[in-house]
Amino acid sequence: MDGVILHFGFDGLKFTLSTDIPASFREELLSAKAHAKETLGDCVLAFGDITLKVTNKGARGFTAHTGDHGAVWLFQDPEDRIPNNPGITVDFRAFGLATGGLEGAERHFRDCMSAFGIPYVETQLRVARADFAVDYLAPWFEPDREALVVPPGTKITEYTGVAETATVSSGARVIGLRAGAVANRQLAIYDKRAEVIQQNKMGWLTIWNATLEAQNKPPLDLKDRDTSQVWRFEMRLGSKQLRNRFEMRSWEDVHNIIGDAFSDALSRMRYSEPTKDSNRARWPVHGLWRQFEDVIGNDLHENCAGVLPCDVVKANRMAKMRELDAQLLGLFVTRAAISGVDSEGFAEFMETHVQALERLAAEHPRPLAERIAKAGAKYQF
Repeated sequence: MDGVILHFGFDGLKFTLSTDIPASFREELLSAKAHAKETLGDCVLAFGDITLKVTNKGARGFTAHTGDHGAVWLFQDPEDRIPNNPGITVDFRAFGLATGGLEGAERHFRDCMSAFGIPYVETQLRVARADFAVDYLAPWFEPDREALVVPPGTKITEYTGVAETATVSSGARVIGLRAGAVANRQLAIYDKRAEVIQQNKMGWLTIWNATLEAQNKPPLDLKDRDTSQVWRFEMRLGSKQLRNRFEMRSWEDVHNIIGDAFSDALSRMRYSEPTKDSNRARWPVHGLWRQFEDVIGNDLHENCAGVLPCDVVKANRMAKMRELDAQLLGLFVTRAAISGVDSEGFAEFMETHVQALERLAAEHPRPLAERIAKAGAKYQF
């Protein structure tokens, strides 16, 4: 059975930058943080059209935000830096992503960096996390952990309350499942209606009702759970996928290959319709999961390259190795010919000549380790 899709799109996006804030901006943040501590409230700084609210948090840095449709900004204090931590972390807000998408987030980021006077280059960016969500109106649905088909060793969590984490339900209605780890990849299926009510995030109700209105359907009445039950399917990708596996280093990388990352995640776990078949791999996919796959496939189609960056690196490295091997063979053939070696003695000549090359390497004035390191630095794939 299919659900009514009320919303889909990015729900989370986090970047880090390996750069420092300028001295003048630091002084403004330092003063604003001190004022926030005195007043026990945010201190507002204006940079043209950008409004930055500085909080009293951040023991060795500054925490600020640019509103519900902007981002949370974490700035390290360049005069009191935490070693090996990025100078800036930008965590985009869900409502901004819901209404502006990737393009809106990138535009907001660049406008803010310009307004704050922070110099940077694209190579200093790193993508730390990305979440994509689909909200369904499906009062008939309830999560079942047995329906999750995930890789061996994947941790699955079942919970019965919005604020609860790793608990197993005992009689109470199950309102969510989580499978996997945020640092790598994680699937979350949970009661979005309950979260909206308990955390008073009524902006989502506005988004959902706008969708229903466009379909000539009545608005949701959250007081009636039987007719307003909304479930969210959300795929979360962390730094192990985005940075390490897919090597996302810039906004261009996000636009070009974020779809590949989510498609890969969908191929590794799924929500199914359990049957009597003992082989879970043969269980058919659930109707909501099929919709989830279709939405991600269609919405992120333009954000796919169809190949992993690591595959490109491997192909380039192998091509260079083949090129060098061909050159080595040509040199050996020439050396054998000059030495009067015929084709029958070529294999033996190669084996014995390696010893001569080892002696030359040992007698070279520069250490072999230094020469290998220099050659390795020349070829960065």
